Amino acid sequence: MAGDDAGLEEAVRTVARQAVTLLDIREHQGVHPRLGVLDVVPFVPLDPRGRMVPDLPLAPARSARGRFARWAGEELRLPCFCYGPERSLPDVRRTAFVSLAPDTGPMTPHPTAGACAVGARGPLVAYNLWLGTDELAVARRIARQLRGPRVRALGLPVGGGTQTQVSCNLVDPFVTGPAAVYDDVARMAATAGTDIVRTELVGLAPEAVVRAAPRHRWTELDLDEDRTVEARLARIM
Repeated sequence: MAGDDAGLEEAVRTVARQAVTLLDIREHQGVHPRLGVLDVVPFVPLDPRGRMVPDLPLAPARSARGRFARWAGEELRLPCFCYGPERSLPDVRRTAFVSLAPDTGPMTPHPTAGACAVGARGPLVAYNLWLGTDELAVARRIARQLRGPRVRALGLPVGGGTQTQVSCNLVDPFVTGPAAVYDDVARMAATAGTDIVRTELVGLAPEAVVRAAPRHRWTELDLDEDRTVEARLARIM
């Protein structure tokens, strides 16, 4: 979702209210780490032309983060953990309710909604690579070798355990984008006697990240100019 402060924040609250009302974390089945039914609410700045570019000031996003976390803690009784420049999302996942107390809301998880991580950050690309093996140890080893300051990665079982996936967050996608990650995973997979069977861009990506990848590889990388933040904004504006 994108918009000016007031309109965007009201839309986010509407989604949050419905998620907490309708969903029950106790009934969820899945392999991806999660804190609750409204797992992450990241606020990301756009430039005045509606573009996702690196190194924009985070002050507006941090203000929106604070307003949402206070509202969700008070109105929804949803514990909220803030992440961004102060601490990373993996840090929150690892320490929430253990050594880290919620920034707002109750000190214990909501009985059906769990908790929420509310962020202020720059652009991020969620990107998955499916491997042609059901050996979870292979996916986890590749994810461990891939992991670094610009790439967060997990090896996960998918397809009912018939396949595995290297699930990535590209936290500096303008420097390390989908093509570079694909090539690294392909090289490590070949060493392990397997390959990449498909890729998956989750949601949208910044236009500059898509255009940085060679156009002839877009199908292989699951990229498309229409699946950029800028293209979607241009369509509705």
